[in-house]
Amino acid sequence: MRKIGIIAVVSLMALALAAVPAFAANPHFVGTPTFTDNGTTLTASGSIAGLGNQNIDVVLTATGRATVTCTNPAGKVAPGQTKTVSVTGSDSDIAVKNGRANFSVTTAEPVAPQNACPNAKWTPKVTNVRFTSATITVFQPAGSDNVVLQRTFTL
Repeated sequence: MRKIGIIAVVSLMALALAAVPAFAANPHFVGTPTFTDNGTTLTASGSIAGLGNQNIDVVLTATGRATVTCTNPAGKVAPGQTKTVSVTGSDSDIAVKNGRANFSVTTAEPVAPQNACPNAKWTPKVTNVRFTSATITVFQPAGSDNVVLQRTFTL
């Protein structure tokens, strides 16, 4: 009877110790990520700690006001309008070491809205974006839809 009690206690202790890493994870940014405006794209770089031991995916979504020029069929360039755009970028399967990972993610180039020009025969082109906000979303494990950290920054 005493053996069964000891085995039960040891089993419960092993189970409790195995569960600790799951509760210990507390993903957070180390400091504040750095945002670099590249003209028409945005790059976010930083470090995340408090992760589990599985790799991560990082998605950057940015919103801003795009300056658009319009080229008419004769090749003349005219100023267009300012339009709101949203762009994303991602980096997949980032290695996590000792619960920490460094990332650098750049958004894709925005597609100019066709309604930025007077008519459909004109060709719109985004020449600059003034980014106003950025959201960083971290998924773990990589390839999953399990969001472990998400934060929006005003730029």
